[in-house]
Amino acid sequence: MEPADIFRAPLFQPLCFDDRLSRQMLAKGANISTPIPVLSDHFSPGERSLHPGQCSQLRTIGIDGSDERTILIADQVIEAPNWTPDGQWLIFNAGGELWRFPADGGTEPELIDTGSIRQLNNDHVLSPDGQTIHMSNGDGHLYASPITGGEPRKVSNDHAGFFRYYLHGISPDGETLSYVAIEGDEPRRINIFTIPAAGGRDTRLSDIDKPNDGPEYSPDGAWIYFNSERAATRAGHAQIFRMRADGTNVEQLTDDERVNWFPHPSPDGEWIVYLSYPEDTLGHPPDRDIILRRMRPDGTGQADITAFFGGQGTINVNSWAPDSRRFAFVAYPINARSTPGQT
Repeated sequence: MEPADIFRAPLFQPLCFDDRLSRQMLAKGANISTPIPVLSDHFSPGERSLHPGQCSQLRTIGIDGSDERTILIADQVIEAPNWTPDGQWLIFNAGGELWRFPADGGTEPELIDTGSIRQLNNDHVLSPDGQTIHMSNGDGHLYASPITGGEPRKVSNDHAGFFRYYLHGISPDGETLSYVAIEGDEPRRINIFTIPAAGGRDTRLSDIDKPNDGPEYSPDGAWIYFNSERAATRAGHAQIFRMRADGTNVEQLTDDERVNWFPHPSPDGEWIVYLSYPEDTLGHPPDRDIILRRMRPDGTGQADITAFFGGQGTINVNSWAPDSRRFAFVAYPINARSTPGQT
């Protein structure tokens, strides 16, 4: 069988996909014996659209940059994969909905029923036991539903003033969610909070004027990793930090010219993967030449893993496989400018 024969040819194939993808994957030693589903107009329209000739590529990769695989291609935006604790599925958002897809690929994604809650964004996490999806919705609130689907229950609280929740982490015992809130009057602030996963009182962990984002627990529950501009001398220059789970003992882990976002601890506690934008990037926009990097939990051993065209939606939430050997992400190449082995 010729390498290109194992792929399904979509209508938009000339725009985002050609047989260079299969050749490059074979050259990197990837296992591509499973067909790659290529979807066109499969999802509901979302708030963000792709550019002409652009696609979403769901990929997995080893922590050392080896065995990079593209397992799903779509001509619509898909974002933020979570890897289920049993290792079987990747869960991502598209068109305000959640979908699950086999981690080894080969079939089309399956819609997860979330009832009346259908403005879901790229901030969603899975309970450690794999039974519950916790999610952020476009109304600014947090919800939870069984991983098999069903009408979600509201977790977050109503506030007298402006307060919008954006979920990022869950404690290893499954009892507490970590999130950032956009709060207050203009100019609004972005700070870190926790809330019981069952619902309850919000607990503030930061109270500063500079933006924070991406708070995520270490697997032992002792630390929360996050990105922040708290040490920045110019707007947008976010770096990676960690603090104790009660908000004390803040430590800066990265300090370079790039703009670093979304630290994700591995389940075994050995690695942090994070997204690195070019210098002078503001926020976490889409459509940038980015690098996924790794470091040890104390910030040592920083190194590049892979580089490609992406950003917003690439790795907003934890996407580690349960064995800590691989993780998932989304690339957004235009006219096949960025495929595994090419940047």
